[in-house]
Amino acid sequence: MYIPTYDDVLAAHQRIRPYIHRTPVLTSSYINGLAGAELHFKCENFQKAGAFKARGASNAVFGLTDAQAARGVATHSSGNHGLCLSYAAGRRGIPCTVVMPRTAPQAKKDAVRGYGGVVVECEPSTSSREAVFAEVVARTGAEFVHPYNDPRVIAGQATSSRELNEQVPGLDAVIAPIGGGGMVSGTCLTLSTVAPKVRIYAAEPEQADDACRSFKAGHIIADDAPETVADGLKVPLKELTWHFVQKYVTDILTVSEDEIIEAMKLIWKRMKIVMEPSSAVPLAAILKNPGVFAGQKVGVIITGGNVDLDKLPWM
Repeated sequence: MYIPTYDDVLAAHQRIRPYIHRTPVLTSSYINGLAGAELHFKCENFQKAGAFKARGASNAVFGLTDAQAARGVATHSSGNHGLCLSYAAGRRGIPCTVVMPRTAPQAKKDAVRGYGGVVVECEPSTSSREAVFAEVVARTGAEFVHPYNDPRVIAGQATSSRELNEQVPGLDAVIAPIGGGGMVSGTCLTLSTVAPKVRIYAAEPEQADDACRSFKAGHIIADDAPETVADGLKVPLKELTWHFVQKYVTDILTVSEDEIIEAMKLIWKRMKIVMEPSSAVPLAAILKNPGVFAGQKVGVIITGGNVDLDKLPWM
């Protein structure tokens, strides 16, 4: 297992620069007052394709040799990684196939197709996803770009916290949502090198809390098909992301479905920005654990904004 280094992050940032946005950092004095902390929101919901995963996907796609690229790329994804891989593959002019659960948001399936990707549906479980995906790779010979357990992807995701550290020097802590752990791993990779005193927290739904249970148990615990409004956080950790999580994360904080929805509404209402339920989990965790972050300067990564507007969680 190759573990990416900070040199890989620097190379990734150079490689993907033409294909991504340097996303802004926003603040809200009202939310700071509620949290009792100074929060700096890194807005990856403004990223190309609407999610931070454009970074990792672009690094993987543009790092392929011409021979590899000719066979195209494939992945399995509940949404954002699939549509971001389709975006990157479209920029390189190569085919992309995405295995998606039939329950994935229609907006995300439409986005994959909109970027030129092919959607193959599976049942909403990890076992079904992996079985259907194996058939796709056998048929196409495409290069597998895993949503998070891939050093190229983690190095790409790490560019977000590299920007955040430049945009907001002197952070005390950074918090990001955790599902498979790609963004958290990238954050660990960057900050352990350039700002090792910054504490790294992960935030997770109570109803999909396998990363939290893994963290406490000291080994990976995987749920097959958890149910949560935070559809981007249903997948389990894998060995590469677990390496970073167990080594560098200070704690994993969990929140209820109602707390996620209330935090999402708060950001929509007060900051006037569209973000998806998964992205609201870190703010929900801060508001639930004020003592952990009181009086501190905290980076909060808003991971994506690809929302199904016909199925908002408070409707």
